[in-house]
Amino acid sequence: MEIPVELIVSVTGLAVASAAFVREFILVGRRRLGYRFQMDTPVTGETDTASLVGALANLSTPEVGGAPLELSKLSVVLVRVENGGTLAVDPDDYTMSGTDPRVGLHINFPGREVIGLAVTELDGPLPDNLGPGSGIGKRSRGEGESFVGIIDLPKVQLERRQHYKILAVLKRVHGDGEPAEPVLTGRVKRGRVVETRSQPGPSKKLMALSGFLVALIAVQAVLALRTDPPPRDCAGGELTLVGSTAMAPMIRKAAQNYAKTCTEAKFTFDFAGTSDGLVKLVQAGPTQGMLAISDGPKGSGFDKLVEYPLALSSFSIVTHPGVGLPNLTTSQVRDLYRGNIKNWNQIGGPDQPVVLIDREAGSGTRTALENRLLEGNRKVFPYIPCAGRPSGGEQCEVKTTGGVASFVAETPGAVGYMDTSSVSGAVTVVSLDGVGASEDTMKARTYPLTVVEYADTHGQVAGDSLSAQFIDYLMHGQGRAIIREFGNIPCLDAVGQAICTP
Repeated sequence: MEIPVELIVSVTGLAVASAAFVREFILVGRRRLGYRFQMDTPVTGETDTASLVGALANLSTPEVGGAPLELSKLSVVLVRVENGGTLAVDPDDYTMSGTDPRVGLHINFPGREVIGLAVTELDGPLPDNLGPGSGIGKRSRGEGESFVGIIDLPKVQLERRQHYKILAVLKRVHGDGEPAEPVLTGRVKRGRVVETRSQPGPSKKLMALSGFLVALIAVQAVLALRTDPPPRDCAGGELTLVGSTAMAPMIRKAAQNYAKTCTEAKFTFDFAGTSDGLVKLVQAGPTQGMLAISDGPKGSGFDKLVEYPLALSSFSIVTHPGVGLPNLTTSQVRDLYRGNIKNWNQIGGPDQPVVLIDREAGSGTRTALENRLLEGNRKVFPYIPCAGRPSGGEQCEVKTTGGVASFVAETPGAVGYMDTSSVSGAVTVVSLDGVGASEDTMKARTYPLTVVEYADTHGQVAGDSLSAQFIDYLMHGQGRAIIREFGNIPCLDAVGQAICTP
């Protein structure tokens, strides 16, 4: 089975978006500890700034280890630690291993010593979690070029959107120029520790996902705007379609779709019944410009016509809603059309005279009824058009399927027959011997009013003619989808089953 490209694109987009959502907000995004270094500024050159002059002047005189501090080696760092996820971070969520079980995060400063720190912007209960005995502190490891100053941060309880800041003063131990960037390390269960930005723009991952979805929407738009693929061989010219009024809506739509992609093809329609169409085709003589659609095989008298099986279709017995009989037996249908049942109360219905809404002689639908159900034996009624039916008349005839639907719906006690795809809610569909029309019952031929639809040409037609190409479109191309749309079964779709036989 060929999978539509549109379905593949849609499923791919849904899968990618769903996976991104699950990963970002369920697997790792629900618990996220964020941090960012809001300031890492050398003291040198700032001693004249009005707001800092007092503080930095005080730093110029203290001694550490007996030696005065050199302002040129000092720097000030401000780091913000925050809960950027959707769940609280509990002390048990920190998984960083170390000698002090109270510590959950480390801030490392390669080549710099931490000579002082303070906690700022304390929120709620945070002072108790960052006070003496909490595990917060400063230390160092290594010597020379491997020297690293370290700030230990405790396993702080952080509710959603809660944060705190650490302000530290550092001294350069070795090296010149720009110091190495500080690094915060740590881990949390079922989450992660990530660096954030103070004014974040869209993340690269979010931009990539957005770009993918935009591209996906663009592809779907292009696919939606594209026309149906053309038939395997487009043919131009003019073709008149005649024959079955029951199949007229289906064939008309197929022709219109064909012409959308094969713009040189022009169709005209003259559906007036199967017999009428076959007669017109015979009268036209050998021609490439006319195609007849018939309900059932062509029968005798049309030896010069060549028929091509298109689809298996069904017809339904329909009644006026007031009749109230959802099922009839084939025997009862025969008795109705042989004139043996004149009132519905004879078979369990209301006390209502039976009115037969018939198709005119030569109709393919009427022929199907007579061949499939009536065994070629029915009462011969004088021709009376339904439009002029006298009051109390037991039978009248119409030319088209639409006429059957209208008169059955409007006439109390009426019964008629029509192709199943044209049935509307204005009439009641009757099952036959308890079997309704469906794809399964049609294939199994357990539904008695099942017929094969044919396309007929006058003799063989050229392979590159519009007649031949349109038949190919109906039998092997996109026209099969339209046949199915109208509740029929394309003969090609029943490979291996001898269902497309009279």
